[in-house]
Amino acid sequence: MTYIHELKNWPHFTWKAEAFLEQLNETRQKQARLLWGMNALGFPIRAEAGLETLTIEAVKSCAIEGENLDPAQVRSSLALRLGLPRGGASTGGRAVEGLAEMMLDATRNFAEPLSAERLWGWQAALFPTGYSGLRKISVGSWRGPEAGPMQVVSGPIGRENVHFEAPAADRLEIEMKTFLEWFNGRSEADPLIKAGIAHIWFATIHPFEDGNGRIARAIADCALARADGCPDRFYSMSAQIERERKNYYSVLEASQRGPLDITPWLQWFMGCLGRAIDQAEDMLSGVMQRAHYWQLASQFPLNQRQLQILPRLVDGLEGKLTSGKYAKLAKCSTDTALRDLQKLVEFGLLAHGEGGGRSRCYVLSKGKEGGQG
Repeated sequence: MTYIHELKNWPHFTWKAEAFLEQLNETRQKQARLLWGMNALGFPIRAEAGLETLTIEAVKSCAIEGENLDPAQVRSSLALRLGLPRGGASTGGRAVEGLAEMMLDATRNFAEPLSAERLWGWQAALFPTGYSGLRKISVGSWRGPEAGPMQVVSGPIGRENVHFEAPAADRLEIEMKTFLEWFNGRSEADPLIKAGIAHIWFATIHPFEDGNGRIARAIADCALARADGCPDRFYSMSAQIERERKNYYSVLEASQRGPLDITPWLQWFMGCLGRAIDQAEDMLSGVMQRAHYWQLASQFPLNQRQLQILPRLVDGLEGKLTSGKYAKLAKCSTDTALRDLQKLVEFGLLAHGEGGGRSRCYVLSKGKEGGQG
């Protein structure tokens, strides 16, 4: 099996732009409309939309790798760094903190040159203990020869299916030097095409022992922020990739085994990007509804317990909210929970759901003004 990094002219990618020119133009138009629409909104809604998008991007990028994170903790970590209201959730562990740092550095500092040191910092932030699960890995540096061949495999032990094998460790210095010079330099390619190339190029080099997929997507986000000329993200490429995960891996694997003509990969990338922007409309509608809700909530004197529980309800608390569940989540007595809930109903922030007595539940009020919902 020959991989593209073993071909004579690597890494001189080629592509047939006419094959996806219509997709590229449509995506450009969608991108422009989205950014124009967001610029017409006030700062609070833009900030909330950017926070929501970054949260989704971080959570879904990890989900692609099979790692499930608590969105409330990721959101809290990002909000803390952006100086936005955190709600009541904790910021999570050091790995969540590191993920937040990487996402913000990739997008907020998109204009800064990408360097080896910067990428080492991203990978070290993802694995603050130096372990990936139970396995000790090298962090803050390229993978070394002691790690052995870097392969992407699936299947049970003894019957593994090798999907891809990355360049040997002794090639990484020159491979990454070439990549970074290209990424930071001028390019005749459209910025959106450059984002697609950056993704597959870095993923093919696979320079770290772990975290390559997440960092490849962060690099693509950095390139997309450069293309937008805006540090705020209003669409999530990783969320769309996660929806199309099977096709993502299929196209990526085929392109890494094929010739240096990466037209099929760029076709898929442009289509996925366009669909990601389409999905942003639904997300932004929810953001505006939540922004209105928090604007209403800011008029009332809420205690710390209420400030802890309301964000979880707004973000889609699993199951029904009863006084017993509120008491458990807020670590208070049932009587205190009931008083808190009744006050929120009086403010018009909650309404009574179906049922009564001990089974009474509470839901977000659909009313737009104070008073009982």
